[in-house]
Amino acid sequence: MKILIVEDERELAKSIVQYLRQESYVCELAYTAQEAIEKVLLHEYDCILLDISLPDGNGLTILEKLKKEAKLDGVIIISAKNSLDDKINGLNLGADDYLAKPFHLSELGARISAVIRRKHFDGNNCISFHELTIDLLGKVTTVNSHLVDLTRKEYDLLLFLVSNKNRVVSKNAIAEHLSGDAAEVFNNFDFIYAHMKNLKKKLTEAGSQDYIKTIYGLGYKFEA
Repeated sequence: MKILIVEDERELAKSIVQYLRQESYVCELAYTAQEAIEKVLLHEYDCILLDISLPDGNGLTILEKLKKEAKLDGVIIISAKNSLDDKINGLNLGADDYLAKPFHLSELGARISAVIRRKHFDGNNCISFHELTIDLLGKVTTVNSHLVDLTRKEYDLLLFLVSNKNRVVSKNAIAEHLSGDAAEVFNNFDFIYAHMKNLKKKLTEAGSQDYIKTIYGLGYKFEA
């Protein structure tokens, strides 16, 4: 899952990134409203952490831009401003949650997880496709109740495909989702092929149906 952190307090931003990467999220940073707007127009995020007070403007303008472009990224406002007006304005513009500074990183992590579950998985903690089950809270995958030992990248790849079930996902989208900004430096998609091959092999060897289909020339699709 990919997170955009829009925060001009660099030490706080670094702390959030460090924590979320330990929780297996891919993180990108924007320190200004302009940086954030450029990123949200070019990319999609599972959740955006949005500070209201930015050096070049109000973070709510980013929410307005998301709404205008009909983008569905989850948004959590994080701000030192704990006023009722800011909270109401943000929620009316489409924010999913509001968290006042200072906050515990574990609470932030729980709120991000909740937003992603609501956005992609109808609020469920577990997703099941016959014999295959993904525990979103425990971040584990089982086939017929037996644990499948997936790497962090393989788990994230599976979750990304499931969140787009029955839709073709391009190799570019997968690369960006797994690696964020770093995807731009790759010359080919060999790392995707390797992760996909290993994921499919582990699932089928555990007794799962082959839900992941290769759509030649386009990408991949999780058929369920």
